Amino acid sequence: MFALRSIAGPVRAPACAGSRHRCVVVRAEGINPSIRKSEEKVVDMVKVADLPTPKAVYCRCWRSAKFPYCDGAHVKHNKATGDNVGPLVIDSTPAAAPQ
Repeated sequence: MFALRSIAGPVRAPACAGSRHRCVVVRAEGINPSIRKSEEKVVDMVKVADLPTPKAVYCRCWRSAKFPYCDGAHVKHNKATGDNVGPLVIDSTPAAAPQ
């Protein structure tokens, strides 16, 4: 999940630079909990012509059991963490012509 590190004294984080007050720096660590961890980098490429439906919904929270597709797992993740992540929606239907 997320690790909170409380930093007192001199800090190099831009948000805390020059501050005489205690500063909390939040860093997201381990965002991907389990998906294809044996790979150096997880990359998925889909051509628009190959989309499974005219509207494809892709996971951005890394918790979907159907990864790379969204299964709504972000809802539970957001409630647990206070995050606001949602899916990437690609709509390949032609845009309506302006009138």
